[in-house]
Amino acid sequence: MGLDFPPDLSHVRGMTDEPHGFHPAAFTVASDEPDASFFARRDPGPLMDPGAQSAVTALYHTLVAEGADVLDLMAGPDSHLPRDATYGSVIGIGLDADAMADNPRIGHRIVQDLNATPTLPLPDDAVDVACLCDVAPYLRQPMATLAEIRRVLRPGGVVIVTFSDRVIAGKAVALWQALDSTDRRRLLTILLQRAGFAGIDSGEVHPPADTPSWRDTVYAITARVPNAA
Repeated sequence: MGLDFPPDLSHVRGMTDEPHGFHPAAFTVASDEPDASFFARRDPGPLMDPGAQSAVTALYHTLVAEGADVLDLMAGPDSHLPRDATYGSVIGIGLDADAMADNPRIGHRIVQDLNATPTLPLPDDAVDVACLCDVAPYLRQPMATLAEIRRVLRPGGVVIVTFSDRVIAGKAVALWQALDSTDRRRLLTILLQRAGFAGIDSGEVHPPADTPSWRDTVYAITARVPNAA
């Protein structure tokens, strides 16, 4: 973690003054099929390979404190949280009720399409950590979603966004697919800043050369809700 961003981020913004400064097609997707039916035909597990998933777990082990209340967004059968850690609560919000039912870490499951309804069914200041693993490429209303995450996080709470180079092309938004990994992190930095987050940090973990089960580089962005004055 701790990589600096160059000051000029204009090249990942849109060419028009549409909402939030992005091109009107920036967050469109190739497939018009509803997300629920599209993803129901796919393996609900992550695209990341096992080694990359372990790297995400290691990051959570560092950043998610014991006893924290955790929100897993676009949740599936594995939240990648450390098995030896105990949390206050783990809330999962996702499309697939059966996939979340197979996730032993989730204590409270909510079926919701965040792209259709980005409003989170939680009160203000409800959780300490929000985890978005392999979620960022598919957010069609990212500003609304991140603003909601900020609302439900407590002061000092952290959002953890992780992703690899793999995407599901039919549902990854156009702008994400047009960018490389460095500019994807710049994009997330812009979105998080505009949603009111602070302390934004980023990094990446490359797979060891001698580990066959790990080929995917893991990229991470973290940001915090400012503490109350």
